[in-house]
Amino acid sequence: MNKSLKTLVGAQFLSAFGDNAVLFTVIAMMLQTHHQSAWYISALQSSFLIAFIVLTPWVGTLADRYPKPSILFGANLFKILGTLSIYLGLEPIVGYAIIGMGAATYSPAKYGMLPDLAEASQLVKANAWVEGATIAAILLGTVGGARMADHSTSMALLTVMALYFVSGLLTRGLPRLEGPQGGIEGGSAWSQLMGWMKQLLKAPRAPSLLLALSLFWASGATLRVILITWAPEVLGTQSASDIADLTFFLAIGIVIGAGIVPRLIPLEKIRRARFVAFVMGGLFILLAGIKTTLTAKIVLLSIGLCGGLFVVPLNAAVQAIGQRGIGSGRAVAAQNFFQNTAILISMGLYSLSVGLGVGSVAAIEALGMIVLIATVWMSLKRSKNKLRPLKKK
Repeated sequence: MNKSLKTLVGAQFLSAFGDNAVLFTVIAMMLQTHHQSAWYISALQSSFLIAFIVLTPWVGTLADRYPKPSILFGANLFKILGTLSIYLGLEPIVGYAIIGMGAATYSPAKYGMLPDLAEASQLVKANAWVEGATIAAILLGTVGGARMADHSTSMALLTVMALYFVSGLLTRGLPRLEGPQGGIEGGSAWSQLMGWMKQLLKAPRAPSLLLALSLFWASGATLRVILITWAPEVLGTQSASDIADLTFFLAIGIVIGAGIVPRLIPLEKIRRARFVAFVMGGLFILLAGIKTTLTAKIVLLSIGLCGGLFVVPLNAAVQAIGQRGIGSGRAVAAQNFFQNTAILISMGLYSLSVGLGVGSVAAIEALGMIVLIATVWMSLKRSKNKLRPLKKK
């Protein structure tokens, strides 16, 4: 890694650590007050994600039109504001929504910088570093945040605010690369967004990449929420730290997958990712039948490994497509729109299933079946398209 990429990875680690530490601090607050509710966790996660959808038309343009380090710094200030509001006693769902606004602004600027900081041949490797740092932050933020919160929620929130501040300072040292990208201009922000999406979806492979990434993040985010109710029901866990320990193994698997993926799935061999998706779907179904903590940790580690192998090359492909077309920042923002819409739909369906009395075990089994069926469908569709190539005009 060059110096600028190291700085970006460090800033991303601290910022993502804070995002996850806050989440498990709020979960600890909920468990300490004996307010255990699956719908509340879904609502908390959804409040964070809504910003990614609502702000999509603006954050993509910001990331391509203004210096990205300035955008990253401002995004961290938003996260500090949201954490401070929770510290001062505001409803955590509202505070986490404000943090989500910062994260939604941060994401396209962060990923949009990668094509500027790394050569095209190194883009998968650069993504692996950023994705690895992100998942390592999820891993340590989840466990560290839960442990701090079990000891003192106030200390946990103050620590998170300090980390966001240091992350913001690091971004000030990044190169101020700028220059407006071409693309759809004029009209309302949402009409511009529709224009970007149409352009992006015209690119070869872009629709299947976006669909696959949306499926991955929707299933992964929903699994994370289900674990919060599954672990106490099936494994008998009692605290936020116990639940965080399970998430630890899921996250460390993604770190390992992100680390080895450049050798296994380079951009020119990206179709190999579908085999990983098949395995991941099967592991979801296997997890549903597990009764012991040790076995659960092993399977979660394996699911995470598949996740790292799957998501890193697909992210790199979307960025490369965006850089050649609408701009990498806009492409990542549009990608976030698709992914987080899918996550919200998945969360909504899970909340509905909980209301109908569906248990956590059945929910995990359903997730696994959806991943397998969707992977088979996309593989068949891809093969069919190859058999019937488009005619030249």
